[in-house]
This record gives sequence, C-alpha cells and structure tokens, in this order.
Amino acid sequence: MAVVKPFKGIRPPKKYVEQVESRPYDVLNSEEARAEAGDNVMSLYHIIKPEIDFPVGTSEYDPRVYEQGAQNFARFQQEGWLLEDPSEMYYVYAQTMNGHTQYGLVVGAYVEDYVSGVIKKHELTRRDKEEDRMKHVRATNANIEPVFLAYPDNDELDRLVSRIAAGEPEYDFVAPIDGFRHRLWLVSDPNDIQTVTQTFASIPSLYIADGHHRSAAAALVGVEKAKQNPNHRGDEEYNYFMAVCFPASQLTILDYNRVVRDLNGLTEAQFLTALEKDFVVEPKGKDEYRPRQLHEFSLYLGGQWYSLKLRDGLADESSPIARLDVSICSERILDSLLGIKDLRSDKRIDFVGGLRGLGELKRRVDSGEMSLALALYPVSMQQIIDIADSGNIMPPKATWFEPKLRSGLVIHKLG
Repeated sequence: MAVVKPFKGIRPPKKYVEQVESRPYDVLNSEEARAEAGDNVMSLYHIIKPEIDFPVGTSEYDPRVYEQGAQNFARFQQEGWLLEDPSEMYYVYAQTMNGHTQYGLVVGAYVEDYVSGVIKKHELTRRDKEEDRMKHVRATNANIEPVFLAYPDNDELDRLVSRIAAGEPEYDFVAPIDGFRHRLWLVSDPNDIQTVTQTFASIPSLYIADGHHRSAAAALVGVEKAKQNPNHRGDEEYNYFMAVCFPASQLTILDYNRVVRDLNGLTEAQFLTALEKDFVVEPKGKDEYRPRQLHEFSLYLGGQWYSLKLRDGLADESSPIARLDVSICSERILDSLLGIKDLRSDKRIDFVGGLRGLGELKRRVDSGEMSLALALYPVSMQQIIDIADSGNIMPPKATWFEPKLRSGLVIHKLG
C-alpha cells in the first residue's frame, strides 16, 4: 500500500509566483532556458538550469553548474522569493488545457515504495541521466521539481479535492509558453491531512506517468542518505520525494508520432504496396487525417494522407506490449519495411509530440527534411497500468503527457 506524507513546502509568495515558476528542466535546452529567463533574476531556471549563469557553451554537467544551482536556491530563500510554509501540509494542483482540468495532490512519496515496486514504472532509465539529477538533488538537498504520478480513481480523494478546489486558490495563473491555466490550493486542515494520508494507505500501487529519471534519482539519493546516517530512523525527509498524484482517469496522453528521413530504397508506390501485406491502406486526400481507433495509423507521404488499419488477427492481444500501436508500428513498418531497428539510436527517425499537431508532421515532410510521417493513436492510461502491473517496460517514445507540471510552485527540502 502507498505511503505518503505532508511536508513543509518551500514556495514563492503569491506576488512572485509568475516570476519564479518555469517549465520542467528536461523540456528545453540551455539556450531556450537562457532566452526564457532573460533578465528575470527570480526565474527558477537559475536553479534548475544554472548553466545559464555561465558563458554560452558551458556544459550543464560542469561541477560548477550544480554548485551554482545550490547557491541560487539559497539566495532565492534569503531574498524571500521562496519561503517555507510554517507547517506540514499537502497541496492540490490543478491544470487546465483545452477546457479539460485535472486535479492532483502534491505529496511526499515514500522512497521505499519506489524501491519495493509499490510505485511502478513503465520506462527504462539511463544511468547518465539519473546521475545528473542525483548531483542536482545532492547539491540543493531538495526535490526542486516534482515527479508526475497516477493513482487508481478514488471517491474519497475526489470528494476532498473537489471541496478544497471550490475555495479560493493560493495561485492562479496562465503560463506564458503553453497558455494553460495552473492553480494551487493548500491542504492544511489536520483532518484533511489525515484523510489524504489514510486514503493513500489503502491504494495498492502508484504509477509513474512522467519523471522516471527524477524519481530514480530522488530514490537513490534517499537510499544513499539513509546509509550515510548512523542515526537513521526512517522518518527523515530524505525518505520521501515530492510527487504530484493525479487520478488515472483525468490524465491526458497525447499521440507521440514519428517522422522518417527516407524510404529505405523504396519508391513511394513500392512502399504503399508493401504496407498492404499487414494493413488496409486507404487514401484520405490532402486534408489532415488523424487515427480514430486503436490499430489505425495515419501516413503522410508525397503530399497525401492515408489511413493504415491493421488487418484482422494480426495484433497479439494477449501481450500488453505486443498489442501496443507503438510496437505494431515499430515491428511492421519501421523495422520490416524501413530498416529502423533501434528507435533510441537511429538517426533516420525523429519523434513529434502530439501537442505540435499533425501540421508539424506535414511541414517536416513537405520541407524535404523527412520523407514520411506516421501519426499514432494515443496510448491509454490503462495500457500503461497493465504494462507496469505486469512488470514490463513500454517501448521507447510511446507516451506524451500534457500539460507538463510547472516547476517552482512547491519545493521539498530533504532536511
């Protein structure tokens, strides 16, 4: 069962929140962060992307960069741009995108739950990326940015969150880059805090939606600190890491699409003919065409859109991995026809998140940069849960969650 705890969040005063908050560290590069921060000394990028305080070209992995992040974190607190709440609490965080709102609870998630598998993952992590985030957590002694978790829908938590969200939020703003609305409420009443803690204790599993490297790094640092502490008790703050937990049914997963540089020596006609072995190929004309169901793909090739429907009986519905459209696409199109074996390393393929729309796929093909685009039907949260519960790992580039969590609304100090 899931263990969570409230914590004394470190966060910006209401008047500063829009100057402090930022996009997550891993959705933009150093130069984009430098441009977004501009002359704003309160931007969280000075803590999560501190290479922007160094000359252009300075590696984000330079040891001086991590130390600069820690110094900036301390300075933000000294200047009053970040302040610690007087008591431990939970927080309700709401995101609104295209008229849909999802409500999450900001909690301290238990490191041991990650180690033991109560908190389940569906992606592989890379050691170099884990080590980068571990260095950042060690330097700042804090979880500056949250992990994005999902939990099975729970009526009691829904009622509590709905009641709290009916009140005046502590923060309420529209982010300048994505145009999405973000709100935050404090859960400070002792009875509400007890309800959250006890209700999560009845939930058997939590699922990492986004932030696999952050969660791995936070857990590894927690284990590390426990081993280094001769008086370790088990209730120290480093035994927990900050997470925002959303009901699974509220989450929005967008399509994660593919663009390919060449046809592997085939002509367009030969490629379309080869597809017919496994798919019913139907021309859809020049207007954008989006897949409407599982096992249907949209192909953009030669200025035309096509529907590709997997022929009956070809999907292995008994396997949570094989029945995924990303697996079908990789096996029956990218690998067998286009010779793309490794999605992580092959330079002939690139990936486009669904937020950019089908127009971005069309643009990259029409420009001559790419030869074809494939749009996929989005993975469902239930598919992710099934894979995590079975102990399997999703294929690479399978999920794209939106909206992304804003960073800087709440920070969790490890002690």
